[in-house]
Amino acid sequence: MDLVTLHRGTAPLLISLPHDGSFIPDAIAARMRPDARRSVDTDWHVSRLYEPLAKALGASLLRPLSSRYVVDLNRPADGQALYPGRRETGLVSTIGFDGAPLYLDGAEPTAEEIQQRVNAFWRPYHDALSQELDRLCAEHGRVVLWEGHSIRSRVPMLFEGQLPDFNLGTADGASCSPALQQRLQNALDGQSRYSFVVNGRFKGGYITRHYGRPEAGVEAVQLELSQRNYMDEDSFAYDETKAESLQVLIAELLRQCVA
Repeated sequence: MDLVTLHRGTAPLLISLPHDGSFIPDAIAARMRPDARRSVDTDWHVSRLYEPLAKALGASLLRPLSSRYVVDLNRPADGQALYPGRRETGLVSTIGFDGAPLYLDGAEPTAEEIQQRVNAFWRPYHDALSQELDRLCAEHGRVVLWEGHSIRSRVPMLFEGQLPDFNLGTADGASCSPALQQRLQNALDGQSRYSFVVNGRFKGGYITRHYGRPEAGVEAVQLELSQRNYMDEDSFAYDETKAESLQVLIAELLRQCVA
């Protein structure tokens, strides 16, 4: 099985979907609680949202096979917290977004196993990501790395109340140029259907913060979507009608990246 799928495009835009995968190897799933085996905290259907948009814009698209429960590709390989002082899931998390344990008692991964997962699953994704950024930078002189994510609209362990529909993160402006952030914010300001916030609860994960180097020609932006706008959050069923409306605004944001 291919652990990483990369479609190489021609535009200076790479769309990364690190939580799109839901595959959990049998040897790991056997030690997990029944609900966890469903990989419930997957960024469901984000590849379905982004694939037609990437094709239309000529963007590169990168996505993994494995679930974030195997190893979280948007966390640093050393396991450091993204939001120190807040409760959050980790590199190889033992809890889900509901705070419940993922593993059967006594079956949690050891430090050695965590390192094995980093080597087997984390590094191939980041190798592909780095190489594609290098290729696009060499060809265009600059590139935008777009981190596509989604999450349930209510996750009490992570935030209070209901999440805004569009949650744009630029590491408080450090991962992209002021001009790009302003263009994206203008596009969001120019519509009234969806609520949004810039650098709110989600400011960008490891990938946005690590690879976003505007001075070196790589601008990185993370978009965390509220799943209620394109799917049923209980059954995980994709809602084509809702999704089509959502894609219109996502497409406009992506156009601003390659403008």
